[in-house]
Amino acid sequence: MNLFGETKDWAEVLKPLIKKYKGKKHPLDYQNTYQLLVMVVLSAQDSDANINKIAALLFENFPTLQSLSKTDSEKFIPYISKVRNYPTKANWLLEIARTIKKDENIPLSMEDLTALKGIGRKSANVILRETGHPAEGIIADLHVIRVAPRLGIINESKDGNKVEKELMKVLPNKIWSEIGMAISFLGREICRPNPKCDICLMADDCLYYKTHVL
Repeated sequence: MNLFGETKDWAEVLKPLIKKYKGKKHPLDYQNTYQLLVMVVLSAQDSDANINKIAALLFENFPTLQSLSKTDSEKFIPYISKVRNYPTKANWLLEIARTIKKDENIPLSMEDLTALKGIGRKSANVILRETGHPAEGIIADLHVIRVAPRLGIINESKDGNKVEKELMKVLPNKIWSEIGMAISFLGREICRPNPKCDICLMADDCLYYKTHVL
């Protein structure tokens, strides 16, 4: 029984959403797995747009994990000083670089990624999705945290890990890889804090639309 008071096959309901966004690249403008890893860490509590702005100069000076592993905070921080919480993130990234050392050593499993400083489940899910590896969870960024309860898939919560856990209970494993990012894109483009319900392809199956708009 879902929040509509009826049995709903969410895998079926969400098919149009997955179809629209399937395979669409994450908004972080990365060129390889190393850049993705660094940018995902930097983007926590910050905007993808801001991270994209600093990326070119950052990676021009630190083109590989190996180059990053050989520098120190004093040399590294000027390139990320416009990022929120940059002192902590600098320490995380330098520790990751010194631990892994080379791009080809970047781990691509949930367990190994989340063992690294500054990488939680959300970040790990993004990295696994973007590198084409099997999903071990569902991306639950701030857009998913807002949109999934609006749709009526889960109850509202501000805790990303709880949101992910609840989504994993409701949605079949076969759509985990794409559904988080699809809901995120819907949140970025349509289901904004002030939602554009009139042009949303999910309106017919949306709890928010039925209870706040109709």
